[in-house]
Amino acid sequence: MSTSRFQPVSGFDLPRFAGVPTFMRLPHITLDDPDIADVQIGLVGAPWDGGTTNRPGPRHGPRQLRDLSTMIRAQNGATGVRPFDAANCADLGDVAPNPADVMDSLDRFTTFYSRVRQAGVRTLTAGGDHLCSLPILRGLASDGPVGMIHFDSHTDLFHSYFNGSMYTHGTPFRRAVEEELLDPQRVVQIGIRGTAYDMEDRDFAKSVGVRVIAIEEFFERGIPDVMAEAREIAGSGPTYISYDIDFVDPAFAPGTGTPEVGGPNSFQALQVVRELEGVNIIGADLVEVSPPFDQAGGTAWLAVSIMFELLCVMVGRH
Repeated sequence: MSTSRFQPVSGFDLPRFAGVPTFMRLPHITLDDPDIADVQIGLVGAPWDGGTTNRPGPRHGPRQLRDLSTMIRAQNGATGVRPFDAANCADLGDVAPNPADVMDSLDRFTTFYSRVRQAGVRTLTAGGDHLCSLPILRGLASDGPVGMIHFDSHTDLFHSYFNGSMYTHGTPFRRAVEEELLDPQRVVQIGIRGTAYDMEDRDFAKSVGVRVIAIEEFFERGIPDVMAEAREIAGSGPTYISYDIDFVDPAFAPGTGTPEVGGPNSFQALQVVRELEGVNIIGADLVEVSPPFDQAGGTAWLAVSIMFELLCVMVGRH
């Protein structure tokens, strides 16, 4: 059970437009704070888009997400879960990137998440571009490869970009498989669609056993059936959840760098997360929210609503 120290500020006590914004109005606790020993789930900002290859902006995502997350309330209206009562949750602040050095930023992320793991805290991260997931996995999967359920319109399994650039937002999970951070037999990617340069990423997925569920199959089979398969693939072992906001159709989430039409609506975006109930989630992320492309905040509001759903299924395994 959560203690009062970790309860979010109520909108009945302080208007949602007032006060210093933290994720979901939770207390801000750093890794050096003695209270970190009592934190069970930490919400983290990853303000970095050094892996972006087209439209930049996800580095500004965590700040907008924090602001919009002040609208989150204490109880899930659909499932009845009260995550802040079930576990001690806190805003752990941002990982500090080096915007001038990709490799240094990767190392900084890995060090941060290694410390979080050593503190016994599970993380829910707001990106940032999708390259952020690689150093997070380096920090969390040091005991051996983990499974992954991945919502996206892209596989992010490419070998390299631009004549050998190995670290972009299109390559993190290729590197994660190569580094044995992910067990490809326990990885499923859901919602893949859009035009392509070639089929190199799909060919790699097939060669190592990653299950790719294209958007056509997703809609033909329906969410309960697809997610039942996803849970079966993940099994009972430790599993990471990675959710790219461009999984959602850009009519509902335009604020992202690489939008692809023909995706799920905002309700379906929440439904798939509710179907993760029972998965052994060691960590999760929500990435690629780019405020410059949706300054009104609709994309960010959907994104933090998805994060709340992720939090609700994470506390279910607490």
